[in-house]
This record gives sequence, C-alpha cells and structure tokens, in this order.
Amino acid sequence: MAQVLCQLPPVESDKLLVGLDKSDDAAVYKLNEDTALIQTLDFFTPVVDDPYVFGQIAASNSLSDIYAMGGKPILALNIVCFPTCLSMDILAEILKGGSDKVREAGALLVGGHTVDDNEPKYGLSVSGIVHPHKVLSNSNAKPGDVLVLTKPIGLGILNTAIKADMLDEKIQKKAIETMISLNDIAAEGMEITKVNSCTDITGFGFLGHAFEMAKGSEVSIVIDSKAVPIIEGAIENAQMGLVPAGAYRNEGFLGDNVEFEKDMPVYMKDILFDPQTSGGLLISIEKENVNKLLEFYDRNLKTQFSIVGEVVEKQEKYLIVK
Repeated sequence: MAQVLCQLPPVESDKLLVGLDKSDDAAVYKLNEDTALIQTLDFFTPVVDDPYVFGQIAASNSLSDIYAMGGKPILALNIVCFPTCLSMDILAEILKGGSDKVREAGALLVGGHTVDDNEPKYGLSVSGIVHPHKVLSNSNAKPGDVLVLTKPIGLGILNTAIKADMLDEKIQKKAIETMISLNDIAAEGMEITKVNSCTDITGFGFLGHAFEMAKGSEVSIVIDSKAVPIIEGAIENAQMGLVPAGAYRNEGFLGDNVEFEKDMPVYMKDILFDPQTSGGLLISIEKENVNKLLEFYDRNLKTQFSIVGEVVEKQEKYLIVK
C-alpha cells in the first residue's frame, strides 16, 4: 500500500494538521482556531462467527483511530460488503452490533453504503473532533519518555484458534471482551496529563506500530518483552503454530529495523508481530507524568495495561527488544 500511495501527488494545505506523511492513524483537518476534524476509515472480514459480536468488534476497531488522535467521535457511516446469498438477518445483526458500539461511544450512526460481495466485510468511516492544539500523532515521542500499552496483545493468534475451533470457551470470551472494549477510557486518561505521542495497535502488530512511532519521531524504542501484557491463551497457541499469516508479513515489513535479544523464543517474536484486531493504545509519555496516568487506569481501565518500554535517542535500529 505504501508503494501505491507514494505514487500519488502530495497533499499540501495549511489546514491539514496530520496527513499521509507519517503513516498516522487518521487525518486531521483544522476547521477553525478551536476545532479540528479527525477522519478515519476501517473495515475487515469477520473474525468471529457471531454477527452481532463481529459488528461490535469492527466498530470498536474503527472508532479506535479517533481516540488515538486525542479526539472524540461524533459521526459514523457504515461500510458494508455482503453476499446476496446470505440471510439479511445476519446483516441486520452485524449492523446492530456496530450501532450499539457507536452509541456507547457517544457518536451518531447516520447511514452508510452497501455493495454485493462474495465475502462479508464491515466497518465504519468515523469523524471526530479535537482541539487543534491537543492533536496527538504517532510521530512526537521524545527520548526519556516511557511507553504504556492499554490492552494485551495476542488477539490475532486467538482469532486464528477461534477460526480453527481450537480455543477454550472461557479464553474466547476474554478475547471477545478485549476486542469489543472501546479505547475511550484509555483516551480519557491521556486528557488528564501531558502525553507526547500515541498510536493504536491494529493490523501491523505491536512491533509494526511501535516502529512507525519510532521512525516518525526519529528515535529508537527499547521494548521490555517481559513487561508486554499478553492475553491468556496466546502463548500456548503460538507455541502450537496457530499464528496468522499477517504476523509473518509484519515481520517481513520490519526487516532489519528491529534488534532482538539473543535467544528470544520464536513464539514471543510471533506474538510481538501478531496483527491485532481492535487493540489498545500505545502511549509515549514523559516519565514524571506516567504515575498519574497509571493511577487513573488502575481506577478505571478494565483491560490489562503496563509500561512496556522507553524512548531513547536514535540508535542503529529503530526497535530494540529485550
């Protein structure tokens, strides 16, 4: 995709606060001195069999980009690809799941567009607002910052196990609860203290999105793999080889931009590259401010969270994983 986008003419405007140049989560356009518009779009194929749950997951994933930019979602439009051979009752449940999540986020779902396709796909185009001086991007991490991750990783591996009907029901329920959890509380925590940079962890995996933050900020990121929260069941399933193809694509994309500690287990690398669906926020915050953020999360955040690394001056590699 990057090879295609680079062939397009550059987009230049004094009002475009965030565009394509730093591979950020959404575009941000300044409307006036007090308000900027955040615009994002995301959709994908089902990751679970239950259509209502799939709708919730897809909507939560789409809304996440707004939260990662420091904004609040206000409007959403459905994006639907659906085969005519399937029951419209299934589509109704997908849309109901998405609608309920948009409502939970405090936004309005105001329509959308549907096309006939061989495979179901669903997601949202979402508009949000933020003060122009409070926009967060993935390219402002500073040396000395610490990194906080607000959801566990390993969701892609568990989704692979779900599709193979090899996942314990209790673990499957936990994975679904994690994916349908909005990042609204995580974003609310960022409003109470100074945060330098943020991105959400989705298809490029934990390391892929950390790399984009490091490269965009021209720093290196040191990751403590033992501190990264991993969802229950991910290690065991990764050890069995239930790793999605996207993890290997992510590994190929990063190439030699990451340095791993010698003898790091293969399963741990797979989990760090694992593409996430509706993952958490990766937040770069000054060390003196992090305790206030963590105290807020202790009181309010229901998903696993942890300090997972630190930002340092640019080294030979963008990512150093210990």
